[in-house]
Amino acid sequence: MRHNKKFNHLGRTADHRRALLANLAISLIMHKRITTTLAKAKALKKYVEPLVTRAKNDSTNSRRVVFSYLQNKEAIKELFGPIADKVGDRPGGYTRIIKLGSRLGDAASMAFIELVDFDDNMAKTPKADKKTRRSRRSGKKADAAETPVAEVEATEAPAEEAKAE
Repeated sequence: MRHNKKFNHLGRTADHRRALLANLAISLIMHKRITTTLAKAKALKKYVEPLVTRAKNDSTNSRRVVFSYLQNKEAIKELFGPIADKVGDRPGGYTRIIKLGSRLGDAASMAFIELVDFDDNMAKTPKADKKTRRSRRSGKKADAAETPVAEVEATEAPAEEAKAE
């Protein structure tokens, strides 16, 4: 039975697993998106989200706690700098896992994990209104006929204002 076994050991000893997750977390922080197996991505999500939450409060103690997990000064600077600025108002859910399919060599299920606020493709931006092309020729002639009339009226308006003065 599988009672009280809450996390995936990833087939590694505790020290090996801790080093693996720390290296994956550093890569995720530095590159904003990494490709790995689905099991490692799920384990990394549980590992890195508390660190990002900790980075929202930039204090000496927070930096020391995060450094004890990562052991990389450049990753700490990146985490407490641009990443903490972007996720400051987000209440959680800093990472996204997207499944990619199976790896050819061993059929392991692959996924990429990314920081949510740093993905430009998934960002919610207002879509530009698309202009539909008209297929009727009468619509084009009507538009072409209206433009010269508007220009003529615009040129006559200043002349009338000059006479009124």
